[in-house]
Amino acid sequence: MQLRYLLSALVILLLLSFLHLALGPSSFGFAHLGDNSNVILLDLRLPRALLAMLNGAALGMAGAVLQVVFRNPLAEPGITGIAGGSALAVVLVLYTGVLLPVNWLLPLVGMLGGFLSLLLLWAIVGRYTDNLRLILAGVAVAAFAAALLALVLNLAPNPFAYLEWSLWLLGSVANRGWEQVYLLFPAVVIGALLIASQQRYLSAHIFDAATLATLGFRQRWALWWLLLAITLLISASVVTAGVIGFIGLLAPHLARLLGEHRPPQLVAYSALSGAALLLLIDSLVKVIPTPVEMQLGVIAAFVGAPWLIVLLWRQQVRV
Repeated sequence: MQLRYLLSALVILLLLSFLHLALGPSSFGFAHLGDNSNVILLDLRLPRALLAMLNGAALGMAGAVLQVVFRNPLAEPGITGIAGGSALAVVLVLYTGVLLPVNWLLPLVGMLGGFLSLLLLWAIVGRYTDNLRLILAGVAVAAFAAALLALVLNLAPNPFAYLEWSLWLLGSVANRGWEQVYLLFPAVVIGALLIASQQRYLSAHIFDAATLATLGFRQRWALWWLLLAITLLISASVVTAGVIGFIGLLAPHLARLLGEHRPPQLVAYSALSGAALLLLIDSLVKVIPTPVEMQLGVIAAFVGAPWLIVLLWRQQVRV
């Protein structure tokens, strides 16, 4: 049964990939590719499709791990403050003129901002790594990063810089190239390997917290490695595509709709679900008739916000 679901998910992802590649302002047939079509396909559409899939997979895995570890189906990457810290670091170096927007060091700066947010989160939590304290600390770090980011944007040296940064923060995989793919791919692989290294600890979350504490895991270190993986995944996503919300919330729930609840398998299915979901949303971005192409994060919010309301309502009904 699980193999059938996995094959179905892969087929859906493949079909969405072909659909995404076929959509765009310049139509062409795959059987008759000329020189210009080769450029459109290989230099524009293919890296955009890969970037959408990799970002979706990264956010899906991060969201699934957070929901498992925090034992909260509403947990998602935004509550850690890592995305805000990464975005803040990038905007700061652009604002001060330390780096230009095309500098190859910019992705490393974004990741450094994400890691600093993680360290701040860890400093606030201290030795008390209970779920509620982690969530509250993450919300505080996210709010602080958002406030600083708003301050920097309001003090932007010119309106064009303000507009460019604001659009980047809304999230998009348009006008990106192979450079972003080369950055994101190893980050996703390393993040997935770090999560896989804690597979036994994740699997043990089928038990309640009291039972988990008796199973002999070094919970503090296991949690640290998982948060490190999440930081890498979220930071790389922010640097390559801006801030894209709700994917980390929706992808694990789509995986659960396939009947998968075991933590390690849930993470894997969430990666596939996130990749398919972001491909689908970016396909919608391509076909929606607007004077200027809409940002990916805007459409993701339109899809994710109603689902969050449904989840909150369902929790209220159960209570």
